[in-house]
Amino acid sequence: MPEVPAHITGTVWKIECEVGQQVEEGDTLVVLESMKMEMPVEAEEAGTVKEILCEEGQAVSEGDPLVIIE
Repeated sequence: MPEVPAHITGTVWKIECEVGQQVEEGDTLVVLESMKMEMPVEAEEAGTVKEILCEEGQAVSEGDPLVIIE
């Protein structure tokens, strides 16, 4: 079960996936905001979104798991 981690410390700005959704490598899953800049977090491989571990407005640290893809 690959976890998709936050690559920066910031705030979850927008969640762009749903549980059960099929995603392809490169699809945007979550958008993080840090220092007034939006940074997309993309799927590193194709699969199905099994679980979303964050919510909009949540503060996250670099390395925190955001989404699980199966």
